Amino acid sequence: MATRTAVARVATVARRMEEAGGVGGRRVARYFSDGTGRVLSEEERAAENVYIQKMEREKLEKLRRKADKDKADAAKRAAAAKADKKGGEAHPS
Repeated sequence: MATRTAVARVATVARRMEEAGGVGGRRVARYFSDGTGRVLSEEERAAENVYIQKMEREKLEKLRRKADKDKADAAKRAAAAKADKKGGEAHPS
């Protein structure tokens, strides 16, 4: 009976987390278990949260660098097009 109560508590907490944070089902399951059915300790959960946050930061940084590069390329193309247009008017073919 005690096992059923513990399982019910974990399910309730998982449901509340999903409702509150919009966290996907896989991430909630991973938060409570390491895949072998063992409940993670506080230290393991903290380490996992730090890892997830690090991966999210790296992903955002990569997207930001790509956007900056795209913006710089667009500016170069615009400057080149403007120079071509200006140069074409001075020397008609």
